[in-house]
Amino acid sequence: MATQRKRYSAEFKARVALEALKGHNTVNEVARTYGVHPTQITHWRHRLQQEMPEIFSARRAQREDEHDALQAQLYQQIGQLKVEWDWLKKKLDLSRDAKRGVIEPAHPQISIARQCDLVGLSRSSYYYMPEGETAEKLHLMRVLDEQYTRTPFYGVRRMTVWLGQQGYAVNPKRVARFLRTLGVETIYPNPRLSQPQPTQPI
Repeated sequence: MATQRKRYSAEFKARVALEALKGHNTVNEVARTYGVHPTQITHWRHRLQQEMPEIFSARRAQREDEHDALQAQLYQQIGQLKVEWDWLKKKLDLSRDAKRGVIEPAHPQISIARQCDLVGLSRSSYYYMPEGETAEKLHLMRVLDEQYTRTPFYGVRRMTVWLGQQGYAVNPKRVARFLRTLGVETIYPNPRLSQPQPTQPI
C-alpha cells in the first residue's frame, strides 16, 4: 500500500523556513522540532530567500499604486467641489445683512473667518455694528430741515453762519453732510430767467 504524501500549509512552511533562516538552530534541530525532513526544510529556506525581495517589492508597488489612485481620486473630488462652490456663490447673490445672518459663530468645525470667506463676506463686515444717530445729530438735522423749509435758497455756507448765530458750532463740512443725509438741495435761481430771450429772425 502506497503511503500518502504529507501536505503542509503555507503558513507552516513559512514558519519553519523562517526558523531555519534565523540560524539559531541547525537544520537538523529544526527538522526534529517540527518533524520535517532536513532536505525539505533546506528547500523551503532556499525558496524563501529567493522570493522575499519579490514579496517586498510587490507590496511596495501595490502600496504606491493604491496611494496614487487615492490621490487622484481626492484631487478629482476637490476640483469638483471647487466648481460646484463657484457656481453656488454666483447663484447666492445675498445682501451683506443676509450673509451675516447665515454665519454660525458656535459652529464646532468651521471658524467664523472661514464661514465669511465661503459666503463672500469680509470678517470686518461681520463684526461691524452700525451706530445709531446721536440725539445731538438728530436735533441738528431737525433744525436744518425746518430752516430749509423756510429758506430753501440757503447754501451750505449760509446755513453754517445761521447755525452759528443760533449757538451751534458746526463747520461747513458737517452741515453739507447733514444736508446730504436729509436729501435736500439748495434752490438757486437759474441765470437770465427774468430777461427776454432773443427771437430768431424769420
